[in-house]
Amino acid sequence: MGLDQNAFAHKGALPQPTDFEPKPEEISELFYWRKHADLEGWMEKLYREKGGKEEVFNVATVELTMQDIDRLERDVLADSLPHTEGFFFGKSHPEDKEATLKFIGLARETLRGGDSVFYTSWW
Repeated sequence: MGLDQNAFAHKGALPQPTDFEPKPEEISELFYWRKHADLEGWMEKLYREKGGKEEVFNVATVELTMQDIDRLERDVLADSLPHTEGFFFGKSHPEDKEATLKFIGLARETLRGGDSVFYTSWW
């Protein structure tokens, strides 16, 4: 058990910024992280800012726009993801920074191609 995190590409626009249920035939996995706790904290904050309604940020969805990706890149490069802890979360490691920067490049390509990107996790 532990924190599993995914970013997905979604064909076309998403129905809303948070709390949507994508159809499996419309998505493909873009990136996977395991126990990158600080990224989870960053994504939960974004989810709340966008009006996410789930009490617990677990198996919730949040859209990532180009502005969100730019902000994530700035925060990753500045080492300013919020320190986040949770029973199943583990902890972030230095190599998570490189992996997240790789994801940022993939997300930008996806968005430029006209598809959407979203994040979800479960623990």
